[in-house]
Amino acid sequence: MGDPSATQGPKCRTSRRLAGRLLLLTILVGPMSAAEPQNNERMEAGNKVVLGVRNQPLKTGAELLLAGNYEEGVRMTHKGLAQALGSREEEAGLSNLCAGYLQLGKYDTALQYCDMLLVRNDKHWRGYNNRALIFIKTEQWDKAEADLIKGEEINAGAYTMKVARSLYMDAVHPVAPEIEIDDRKTKNRDEKE
Repeated sequence: MGDPSATQGPKCRTSRRLAGRLLLLTILVGPMSAAEPQNNERMEAGNKVVLGVRNQPLKTGAELLLAGNYEEGVRMTHKGLAQALGSREEEAGLSNLCAGYLQLGKYDTALQYCDMLLVRNDKHWRGYNNRALIFIKTEQWDKAEADLIKGEEINAGAYTMKVARSLYMDAVHPVAPEIEIDDRKTKNRDEKE
């Protein structure tokens, strides 16, 4: 099928690009906070009490991905995943690697991280959201639809799920514009009457 935006105007292509950037932003914001401890959480280091981020590479990786520095963001996220303490940090790292590789256009690698995430936690709606985006990008419409349904069952009100659904609908069922650019036909018709 090709790029559906190729037959649409520049305004539609711009809004799709913005939706993609916004989608990445909202995909990564949730998992990024999972790497941060609660306000009152403390980690003991000898006789010192250390306050702050428990997994700095994971947080830095998420920030780099949000800033659009995908190569470095993926590198730092790998480093953070190696240091992950607990399932929340591991799932955040896997989710961010899926999103990062998706943005790099490395769909096979992104799919591997989404699959790892969903094997660990089949209730992780962001995993279904990210994987649906991979399937949309690779024009695997049935798989995209199945993941959208699963993600929506888990978190129907999620904005990113709604954006992913609209990207899917735009690709599978594009709306033809009903704009008449050449109004000479209308004028001639009106003059004859």
